[in-house]
Amino acid sequence: MTAVGRIAGGLAATTLMCGALAVCAPTASADDTAPPDYAYLTDSPEGSNDWDCAPDEQHPRPVILLHGTGMNMTNTWQTLSPELADAGACVFALNYGGAPELLNPHIVQWGLTDIKGSAQQLAAFVDTVLERTGASQVDIVGHSQGGVVARQYMRFEGGTNPEDPSLNKVHSLVMLGASNHGTTFGEMQQQAHELGVLLDIPAQLVIRGQLGPAAVQQLNGSGFLSNLNSGSQTQPGVSYTSIASHTDGVITPPESSFLEPGPDATVENVWLQDGCPSNTADHNDMLSDERAMYLVKSALYPEQFPRENTPCSTQ
Repeated sequence: MTAVGRIAGGLAATTLMCGALAVCAPTASADDTAPPDYAYLTDSPEGSNDWDCAPDEQHPRPVILLHGTGMNMTNTWQTLSPELADAGACVFALNYGGAPELLNPHIVQWGLTDIKGSAQQLAAFVDTVLERTGASQVDIVGHSQGGVVARQYMRFEGGTNPEDPSLNKVHSLVMLGASNHGTTFGEMQQQAHELGVLLDIPAQLVIRGQLGPAAVQQLNGSGFLSNLNSGSQTQPGVSYTSIASHTDGVITPPESSFLEPGPDATVENVWLQDGCPSNTADHNDMLSDERAMYLVKSALYPEQFPRENTPCSTQ
């Protein structure tokens, strides 16, 4: 079957599919440890969502983990969450952007709906974490769309205060393969265009039909990203780390993950292959790759995890 044919088959499917972006989410279920406002939650990843966790002097800010398109908190953070908890951090995770399957509304796929709405869900979750832990700020780690959801929240949904950055709710944002400047999704954008020509419909509708509104918002050249990146790409008082892989086949080109620092913000753009050219971790491999996980921990806790000790791992 041709690539165009595969997309056509996806459009004819009776459920929303995850496509090339990620593995699909498992059946959703309730999680009694989370705030009651969040329905259809999958099980929390190990080490996360302990609502009695108290930040300490070495780890003063809770860490919130954000999955990407078509993923959920459980299958995204099974490696990083327990590692951060073992390091002493209070770790929290949520599912966002849920859409029920068309023929089985009890099964929900996550990260598919409007990113603006997902950012509002994140805002409510951050407020809950701050209230429950007594912390004044959080750190956020986002994979793929998760980085963009965090940036939308910080810029438009109250996560930062440009007039007085000391009132920011977010201290640091660490991203893995984030879609900050859009992506062609490998060859998917071109394939969708070809199919759209055949069917006489816009390519965006093809991708929306397969992967939901959030995928369209992450396309190269989307109006959503143009608005998010207009003016300054960063918010004052926030420390940004963007980790990308040369072998990422989903965020294409992979350098589109990187940001330019604006006033009173710091940005570190890091190639996974810097100092370790043999590393071949792709978009989802980064979620379990030893080097990528260490780089995240080093960005959050540089004294505990010195950058010079970063291991050189291979997939």
